[in-house]
Amino acid sequence: MAKLSISNISIKVKAKKIIDDLSLEIKSGEIHALMGPNGAGKSSLAQILAGNDHYQITGEIILDQQNILDLKPEKRARLGLLLAFQNPVEIPGLKIELFLREAYRQRFPEREISALEFRQKLQALAQELKIDEQLIFRNLNENFSGGEKKKLEILQLAILEPKFLIIDEIDSGLDIDALKNIARSVRLIISRYNTGLLIITHYQRLLNYLTPDFVHILSAGKIVKSGDLTLVEKLEKTGYENLM
Repeated sequence: MAKLSISNISIKVKAKKIIDDLSLEIKSGEIHALMGPNGAGKSSLAQILAGNDHYQITGEIILDQQNILDLKPEKRARLGLLLAFQNPVEIPGLKIELFLREAYRQRFPEREISALEFRQKLQALAQELKIDEQLIFRNLNENFSGGEKKKLEILQLAILEPKFLIIDEIDSGLDIDALKNIARSVRLIISRYNTGLLIITHYQRLLNYLTPDFVHILSAGKIVKSGDLTLVEKLEKTGYENLM
């Protein structure tokens, strides 16, 4: 069983401490939800896990017994640690199919797959995830709606078979049907690849469909409380201040 271990991580930007001696362990197939008030450090934690080097960082991030703290984002992605962005970048002129085929080649250099085989694989996966296949023939996020961007983000993650996945507020701006579809797709990724998931959200509604194994409350850079889904239910009633 693979593990992603975050050990005594502290993060600073200039003199400001954002994360303070945080430790967390995620195993294959587990769903961990991270919640907390604005400014608690949730998105900063996601960024440093993915490899953003604009922070001063101490501690260790261990993936499959390897300390990846000094690895670039692309090397972490090759090891199977992927991040779903809050606001995916739009790149006019870059065809989605070509982009994903190159990403797949980088993730799995040992696999030989032709352009036709990859297209068939991508189309089959899009169909399974109930995503319009025509999306893959367009330019990357160009003139996409918010919902289309998030559907494509899930397709990208699924084709790359993540070992560990960080999803940062993907539920923002989604209607109830889109939310259910995103949750169903994420569950499919977890069940198929035994992916360990860290999902960052403000709201209970997404967690009702994903059912986390663990819920963690982050405040002022520290995990101040952990529990199961009942912790989210208490949070909805009392708010962060009363809960903590």
